Amino acid sequence: MSLSYVSTRGKAPTLAFADVLLEGLATDGGLYVPEQWPALSTATATGTPTRSANPPPGQTYVDIATEVMWPFVNGQIDREAFEQLTAEAYSTFDHPDVAPLVPLDEDGGLWLMELFHGPTLAFKDIALQLVGRLFDYELARRGERVTIVGATSGDTGSAAIEACRDRDSLDIFVLHPRGRVSEVQRRQMTTVPSANVHNIALDGSFDDCQDLVKAMFADEAFRGRHRLAAVNSINFARVMAQIVYYVVAARALAGSDADRPVGFAVPTGNFGNVYAGYAAHRMGLDVSQFVVGSNVNDILTRFFDSARLEIRQVMPTMSPSMDIQVSSNLERLLFELNGRDGAATAALLDGFRAAGEAELPPGPAAGLAPLWSGARVDEAQTLEVIGDTYDRTGMMIDPHTAVGVGAAAAARRDPEVPLVVLATAHPAKFPDAVAQACGRRPALPERLADLGERPERCVELDNDLVAVQRFVAAHTRVGGDR
Repeated sequence: MSLSYVSTRGKAPTLAFADVLLEGLATDGGLYVPEQWPALSTATATGTPTRSANPPPGQTYVDIATEVMWPFVNGQIDREAFEQLTAEAYSTFDHPDVAPLVPLDEDGGLWLMELFHGPTLAFKDIALQLVGRLFDYELARRGERVTIVGATSGDTGSAAIEACRDRDSLDIFVLHPRGRVSEVQRRQMTTVPSANVHNIALDGSFDDCQDLVKAMFADEAFRGRHRLAAVNSINFARVMAQIVYYVVAARALAGSDADRPVGFAVPTGNFGNVYAGYAAHRMGLDVSQFVVGSNVNDILTRFFDSARLEIRQVMPTMSPSMDIQVSSNLERLLFELNGRDGAATAALLDGFRAAGEAELPPGPAAGLAPLWSGARVDEAQTLEVIGDTYDRTGMMIDPHTAVGVGAAAAARRDPEVPLVVLATAHPAKFPDAVAQACGRRPALPERLADLGERPERCVELDNDLVAVQRFVAAHTRVGGDR
């Protein structure tokens, strides 16, 4: 049976998965979520219910990924084709386990899950290597083309470009905040020579980039004329693919005890990564705690402490993917906390954007404490965590992962429950910070060793909707001028 998907704001049409994939943002400005969450107990390769969370001997990441994701796409794509697309997506990773677990302490209580073994060395590859293939499959089936428009705070852009480059069915435009991503992050985007790839350096913050993308989707005439689609984490297909590694981690740590809970600490910017963990929890995964790690741009830490959202100035940091004050995917959690009331969610968010602050009513706010906690890790603490981790384990970690490790130490509730920190980026993407903290400069993999010598292609634009729309219209092959 096919799942249906509804908007968090309650006014957009209910869609099937293939349409959600191509729509991205709902027409009412909301984000799509499943009308009901499938249960992990029925998400098996054969459709047979099972009480065990443990994979059978020899089961691979691809096997588990197919099992977990199938209920979301069932009825929209042929099973054999989906298995092939999933296998192809994860064949691009450097590690046979795709997302290996490594211990961070001697007693087996604290773990690091390395999510950076994909083509662009960031966790975004895990979702986008599949999503790019799903786009190609569905567009080829329909005989259509789309224009992908996205915003990035650092890693989504390069992962999206790598997933979409040279595909005949689409053009991709990525906005990044000029001067606010690392050099490696920028070059991974701007050195791709593919004709269907367009980079825009915006004079502003990531939130400005994100706002312009949402404004383009809200312009129904522009959206329709150029067939806009999204690969940002507003696209539920991204969330779907990220659910998998939470299940993989929990199964690996459960051992013979299928009912053993696990906690997760997640360095968080746009909230999509940790929301995928919440989705796994709603599907039945026994999660005791989500620790949301923030840098000095700590709107989420303050939210989980007080149930209040308050926008402050975005401060540039050494963990730029988290330099955000408006986390788009928090809307999906607010929708759940509001009892899936789209009107209440829309009213809350409209008030937030208008006033720069908002507060959850007591009923929805009561849903935060049992599962959620936040912790703020400042710049000095981030360097301290990188150095301490290197001294204790010999491992170099990037600043975002360090925020996750620091948040885990600050907010862990039960030392008897295994806690998994998600390592979201390779340390070589942020070599200056890592070298400052531990005295050694991490090296890029050999396939990227000449990244600093490759020619760049990028246009710089003002923070102006009309200017960005003109550029997109002039360079897309969907309803454009070419």
